[in-house]
Amino acid sequence: MVIHSLKKRLIPWAAASLAIASIAIAGCGSSSSSTPSSSNAAPAEAASAAQGDIPDNQVFLRYKNPGAGYSIKYPEGWAQKGSGNLVTFSDKGNSVQIAVSKGAAPTVASVSAELKKEAAKDPTLKPGTPKQMKVGPNQAVHVVYHVQGPADPVTGKKPTLMVDRYVLGNKGKVATVDESAPVGVDNVDAYRLIIESFQWI
Repeated sequence: MVIHSLKKRLIPWAAASLAIASIAIAGCGSSSSSTPSSSNAAPAEAASAAQGDIPDNQVFLRYKNPGAGYSIKYPEGWAQKGSGNLVTFSDKGNSVQIAVSKGAAPTVASVSAELKKEAAKDPTLKPGTPKQMKVGPNQAVHVVYHVQGPADPVTGKKPTLMVDRYVLGNKGKVATVDESAPVGVDNVDAYRLIIESFQWI
């Protein structure tokens, strides 16, 4: 009779222990399955950077060009080519080119005419419609155009570039700033920061 009584007491206890263990195992399983989704942000940001997107935490430096009479910010780590009146900063298919020449203050008509000349030499260039606007402390004529870029050294493919052109004038000087990136790359915020940092000196 004593043995029978012990069995009655032990069976409910064992069943309760099994139930608790099952709940704990299920809890562990659910937490492990959710972990990868919470860590997707870093790989996604790395993929964007590899594609050519300028990362949100990018550091910018100020480039001063006393000879051409301006200064402008550019992303740290980008390669610089040229000096004086023609300077280009580039990285991963992205580029910012600043060309300075003598001339009258730019107008919508003058910028449109210049783009038509360039399109006559390069049939891949598809100009947009220029418009007057303010960028940072400066008045500028802004136009977006598309053009075929140089061949990729690895794939050999020629990407289509979207170029934001800003033409600024000051005391007989004209600065043409071309910010280009392959179509599909999102550098809107970084490129806005760059053009708004342009200063005549």
